Amino acid sequence: MKTSTIENGMPAAPARADAGTIVTGDGRADLTSVDMSDDSQTSVAAARRRNPLPFAIVAVVLVALAGLGIRQSLFGRTHVSTDNAQIQGDVIPVMPRVGGFVAEVRFRENQRVRAGDTLVVLDDRDLRAKLAQSEADVAAARAAVGTAGHTGQAEAQLAAARAAVSQAEAAAWKAHGDLERYRGLAARGVVSRQQLDAAEAAARGSDAELQASQDQVRGAAAALTLASARVGAALAARDQAALQLSYTRLVAPASGVVSRKDVEVGQLVQVGQPLMSVVRIDDVWIVANLKETEVQNVTAGDRVEIRVDSYPGRTFAGTVESLSPASGARFSLLPPDNATGNFTKVVQRIPVRIRIDGRQDPRHTLRPGMSVNVVIRTA
Repeated sequence: MKTSTIENGMPAAPARADAGTIVTGDGRADLTSVDMSDDSQTSVAAARRRNPLPFAIVAVVLVALAGLGIRQSLFGRTHVSTDNAQIQGDVIPVMPRVGGFVAEVRFRENQRVRAGDTLVVLDDRDLRAKLAQSEADVAAARAAVGTAGHTGQAEAQLAAARAAVSQAEAAAWKAHGDLERYRGLAARGVVSRQQLDAAEAAARGSDAELQASQDQVRGAAAALTLASARVGAALAARDQAALQLSYTRLVAPASGVVSRKDVEVGQLVQVGQPLMSVVRIDDVWIVANLKETEVQNVTAGDRVEIRVDSYPGRTFAGTVESLSPASGARFSLLPPDNATGNFTKVVQRIPVRIRIDGRQDPRHTLRPGMSVNVVIRTA
């Protein structure tokens, strides 16, 4: 340690000790003025070297991010996912096939119905009268033709015509026999020429009557055919009237839930007017619109994981059923035409139909129009 000395009776300036201690003029060391800067830096550096926690945290985070990236990369190779998907189902409109006033409404809004259940009844009195008239026309037509055990008018006319033919044949046979006898007698001079001419005229007259009788038979047969055709037409008109009468009862075309009710008792409805819709809620499927760059490995039979926005935490299973033969844009009202104007390439969407496995869960009912997220396993 270096200390200060007294020169010329005056204390010398304080000197710095080798160990960083300040020595005053009286030779005492002032420990409070020690310069600790170098030691502090050394201790901090040593402390940092002794505490690896920050480096470990950073390393763990980097490893986790790398693992997540690898997992996402491997997942993307064997899975395709999209949120551009919706539940689809048949929504069948119910429309009357005949017009009339509504007599009964037998359903409520959002009521579940079965196929064949009567929903609406129209006033059928006019159609019942038409059906009765058609049945009367059938009876008249059958009276003209005849039925088993009863001869009809057309059949009677045909029988009379055939009898007239037989009578005309007999008369013609007699006339021709008389003519031959008169010719033999005329050759011997027994009868006059006048008598021979009369016999020839009688023979020709009988032939004409026979021809006319045969024509009447053909006419009566045609009349019978026409009467039979009229029976068929009357039966068809009766069946049409009965069919029109049956249309006064509007029945559910399929099992489902009735919605969009737009009919009341006393209302006048027209043919083709929408009165309600039946949603086949027990037969729904999913249409996922995948990018055209994502459907390369998607095939029918691939397993699908489905998550519905309405039921968080609930997962459904499904199967790819088919892929659309064209993009969704090709089925639009105005499909794009890239041959005109400026071309801008847009990634197209290919609709993929997905069948939902299992039956409907009453607590998690899947309804057409719901948004879903699908993940398709392609490998």
